Amino acid sequence: MKRFSQLAVPYIAWAVMMLILPMGLIALYSVTEQGNSIISFTFTLEHYAKFFTDPDFLIVLWRSLLIALKTTVICLLLGYPIAYFISRSSEKIQNLLVLVITIPMWINMLVRTYAWIGLLSEGGLIQRLLSLIGLGGGELLYTEGAVLLGMVYNFLPFMVLQINTSLCKMDHSLLEASSDLGANPRQTFVRVTLPMSLPGVINGITLVFLPAVSSFFIPKLLGGGQYFLIGNLIENQFITVGEWNFGSAISMIMAVIMMLLMMAVRRVEIRNNGGKEE
Repeated sequence: MKRFSQLAVPYIAWAVMMLILPMGLIALYSVTEQGNSIISFTFTLEHYAKFFTDPDFLIVLWRSLLIALKTTVICLLLGYPIAYFISRSSEKIQNLLVLVITIPMWINMLVRTYAWIGLLSEGGLIQRLLSLIGLGGGELLYTEGAVLLGMVYNFLPFMVLQINTSLCKMDHSLLEASSDLGANPRQTFVRVTLPMSLPGVINGITLVFLPAVSSFFIPKLLGGGQYFLIGNLIENQFITVGEWNFGSAISMIMAVIMMLLMMAVRRVEIRNNGGKEE
């Protein structure tokens, strides 16, 4: 037991340095205002009040939550059929399809997002293809649709892989039992397959929604600075404006929102498991 405790020391030290200490500093900055000297600080909640009393900041927060919700719903609607098809394929085809899903993830997300600028720009490949069917008149880049497309493209694999894992772990004898009891394929899916895959769905929703709501470089690149989300607001406060205290307050607000969402998702997962924690 003592040996295992010693092996845990590097991990604990890493967690303190990389997670707890930075979050503690952000929390400290969010409730303080620097005084006349470098080490002089004054306690204040003005930064939080500034955020919640300014309609523009609340609009940015609402827009971020809305785009993250849209991204999650689209990823779920696209990802579930893909994951279901993969899980129903032979083992060799499954490995090939999972590889196809994961290969883009080997490339840096920033590089992948940059590639969409060329595809969506005026005269780009997508606009040319749309022009062939008479739909190439509108602007594609620097719109909400471009931002949504970039987020779905980057986060869809997380949804697919989580759902596919749940579907592959499912006991297929339950499907045979359902068929033997007279259930048709639709009834089997609704009453057996879907409930059994809910843990993967919940994990997929978590892995898509949380990064989507705080993303900043996707809207910055594909939105051209015209589509401002909460991640862009935090980046702007730290890098451009230099308001570290206000930026820290916004970061803490987002951290609390994310923790509340994770608690809600966890409660749904426990309820799905019959009230038992895994």
